[in-house]
Amino acid sequence: MSGSPGHVDPHAEPHGAHGDDHAPHGSLRGYVTGFLLSVVLTAIPFWLVMNDVLGNATLTAIVIMAFAAVQIVVHMVYFLHMNGHSEGGWNMMGLIFTIVIVAIVLAGSLWVMFHLNSNMMPDMHRM
Repeated sequence: MSGSPGHVDPHAEPHGAHGDDHAPHGSLRGYVTGFLLSVVLTAIPFWLVMNDVLGNATLTAIVIMAFAAVQIVVHMVYFLHMNGHSEGGWNMMGLIFTIVIVAIVLAGSLWVMFHLNSNMMPDMHRM
């Protein structure tokens, strides 16, 4: 009986309710760009490690951390649609918080792995 003039559908959205938040919506071009950037940002560090391009383990680790941080930003911009304008700037605060947390986790992980390598495998350096 939805066709009667006095009937109001409780599940229907009011006119103009969809899309009034002005949040960015993804497009096929944006998703393809994000995907291609993600593939490139994964393939380059893989190539650097597999071919020992830089020759220095510390420099390689720093470069890989930089690529990881850039890839996180790419994911947040292209797939989560975060920018400084949507939701009153709260998305930018989330981006900054994520970058800080990722830097802490990456630096802490490298610190732990370095010390484990130094303290748990002392005979490996003599080979």
